[in-house]
Amino acid sequence: MLRNSVLSIAKRAYSSQPVISVSKPVEGFIGALGNTPLIRLNRLSKETGSNIYAKAEFMNPGGSVKDRAALFVVKDAEEKGLIKAGGTVVEGTAGNTGIGLAHVCRAKGYKCVIYMPNTQSQEKIDLLRMLGAEVYPVPAVAFDNPENYNHQAARHAKRLDNAVWTNQFDNTANRRAHIETTGPEIWKQLDGQVDGFTCSTGTGGTLAGVARFLKEKSNGKTKIFLADPPGSVLYSYIKSGGTLIERGGSSITEGIGQGRVTENLKPDIELIDDALQIPDAESLKMIYRLLDEEGIYVGASSALNVVAAVEMAKKLGPGKNIVTILCDGAYRYQSRLFSKKWIESKGLTDAIPEHLKKYATLD
Repeated sequence: MLRNSVLSIAKRAYSSQPVISVSKPVEGFIGALGNTPLIRLNRLSKETGSNIYAKAEFMNPGGSVKDRAALFVVKDAEEKGLIKAGGTVVEGTAGNTGIGLAHVCRAKGYKCVIYMPNTQSQEKIDLLRMLGAEVYPVPAVAFDNPENYNHQAARHAKRLDNAVWTNQFDNTANRRAHIETTGPEIWKQLDGQVDGFTCSTGTGGTLAGVARFLKEKSNGKTKIFLADPPGSVLYSYIKSGGTLIERGGSSITEGIGQGRVTENLKPDIELIDDALQIPDAESLKMIYRLLDEEGIYVGASSALNVVAAVEMAKKLGPGKNIVTILCDGAYRYQSRLFSKKWIESKGLTDAIPEHLKKYATLD
């Protein structure tokens, strides 16, 4: 009798649990790319009266949204016969595309050479080397300087046999990755109810590709906002209708912001409805808020995107579905973003509310 009662209680308890949805096994690292969760940010959604959704791109197997572009630029090189078995992939990157490429190259049997600005975090440089990439940190100079890391990468590829410079900034296979994967995933996850999409740009591939897909599927109804850090020209370019390219200041963010309109962004720049410039103080504060309120541990570019999503929700009004991108995790930047000394050196100590300063645990 007692046994039957216990079994009956246990059965009721288990039957009330949600059904777990599982996917089928995939083929290797490449098969695991994409199909990342879309997370509703509960506290910010309640504050704005709209649903703030964030695509968890840090859950890609290489840890960032750039895994998608990395796969597509390598596939593009293969399809065009630019690289053969045992060849070398060379790229200029602020880190995340390089990390994605290093993973893809390991999976496909290619060598990987990365040129990157020496201003990037040590965590990313170390990870690239651990993944077997040959890494060249070089001085950060403007794109029109021949010593810019992208131009150095291009020259390096020319010196090698069976090598390709994948040219992520102007290779539109990058944009295609998001037309074919990220955009459709967002649309399906929200059953086509996407009122707004915003994110920052480095190469422009994510914003342009997602914008193209969502605009076409929604018959132009989905609004697209570009989010920009200080020191980038894109905010002034969009706000002025393409007549101004004003650049001033710098940013704690890595891999986003731009001094020009890339070939990835160019075909779709007319689809952008508005632009938002997000101060570093707001991005840093959001890093700490997301950790404290949502348990989500992301870097500065992801936090900037979330700030932009909140601003977009305010502009569009309540009751909307707003989507953005969580590019990568904070572990790639933690020696800076959670260091009291580093934060102080950037003049950002006061950006973090007192009750959140407990998370800045590194000296």
